[in-house]
Amino acid sequence: MAKIVIIDDEPNIVELVVTACKELGHETFPFVNSAKALEQLENIAPQLVISDIKMGKVDGFEILRRIKSSVDNCQVILMTGFGNEEIAEKAIGEGARYYIRKPFKIAEMQTRVKHTIEFTDTAKERDTLKKVVKRSTNPENIIGTSAKMDGVYHLIRKVADTDSTILIQGESGTGKELVARALHFNSSRQHQPFVAINCSALPENLLESELFGHKKGAFTGSVADKAGLFEEAERGTIFLDEVNSMALSLQTKLLRVLQERQLRRVGDNKTVPINVRVLAATNSSLLQLVKEGKFREDLYYRLAVIPIEMPSLRERTEDIPLLVQHFLKKTTAGGAPGVKIEPKAVEALQTYSWPGNVRELENAIERACALCDESVIRISDLPPQVIKMSGSGISDSSSAMPIGRKLDDFIHEQERRFIDETIKANAGNREKAAKMLGVSMATLYRKIEVKAAKPAKTAKAR
Repeated sequence: MAKIVIIDDEPNIVELVVTACKELGHETFPFVNSAKALEQLENIAPQLVISDIKMGKVDGFEILRRIKSSVDNCQVILMTGFGNEEIAEKAIGEGARYYIRKPFKIAEMQTRVKHTIEFTDTAKERDTLKKVVKRSTNPENIIGTSAKMDGVYHLIRKVADTDSTILIQGESGTGKELVARALHFNSSRQHQPFVAINCSALPENLLESELFGHKKGAFTGSVADKAGLFEEAERGTIFLDEVNSMALSLQTKLLRVLQERQLRRVGDNKTVPINVRVLAATNSSLLQLVKEGKFREDLYYRLAVIPIEMPSLRERTEDIPLLVQHFLKKTTAGGAPGVKIEPKAVEALQTYSWPGNVRELENAIERACALCDESVIRISDLPPQVIKMSGSGISDSSSAMPIGRKLDDFIHEQERRFIDETIKANAGNREKAAKMLGVSMATLYRKIEVKAAKPAKTAKAR
């Protein structure tokens, strides 16, 4: 039910509109004096005002202007018996939702009222959602109070509301996509699409089609025209994660899009203009890849207009207690009983190097919540690699350094043990293990295959 103010100096018109609105279940406030109606508008706080245009000292346009300046979330329908196209254009141009000529049918009025109230309700929901989304993606909600994270927050706030291309650099699992979302939802593009894609997830030909779209018949299976992600992100933001994995030929096409602000779908000879902000992320040094000839130097400088460096978790161990509490709340948010963690367990978490960064820590806390007794996480509930790093239960012999061995052999063995322990910690689930390690499934399988294929060394006869 909405509050509707009805204003007309003809009592019979007021009565007719009141009847139409009450039949729809709305609360009505009728006035035959426009000046008195204005005095009561802010007290009533209506969702809709239906007003005549030609009235005494205060006409419908004055009422419309007053409402737009002082009454929130209120729509206006203007009526007149002396209408022409010029007045209609003026009414809509100044912000009236509808313009109705007298005489009108009750059904026509009711249709206009229904549409206006629906529009108002939808606008309210949209505004509320926008506030929630913006609040949930504020830099403050990226967890951490360390000096390094303060530097990240400062950059986000400074460059979010620009159209500059930004390169977010950091190891896997450090929260690069969170930064990208914070940049988008704190910019003037926040109400437009945010489109993310992992460039390492698709082979080159499919990635090109996914990014730029294709024409029907461009390749086998392309049975219809398809817009790419750049077009889907129009007026919004596209986030290119793991851009370092992009093939050189595709880098050339991306560079052209960034330079010309237009693209060409696969198999098409026409160009499409685009208005998209580009954010990119890399877990490898692009400058090193440039030196190795694996990444275009000109594309690097196009992407890294403003670089943001995400610190690894081992560089900000002071943030671990805060992150742990955040993940504990998140894990038990579904109604499970609250879980606490012993101070010694937190200290153990701070001694570990976290190669998988924040993502690995989150997985470790989720695992510990599932394994702990009496809703208290102890050191014994932590992943094996964390326990070993903390020194708990490690004998002197097991920690002795194997002096005399080749460094490569030692590194391979440690990596093999680490991968095995991580897979065991995830009950044999290699997909979860890959996430915890911060590597792709392809990388994990490659390392497992290398490990399996590495021949055992035999002692040379002396």
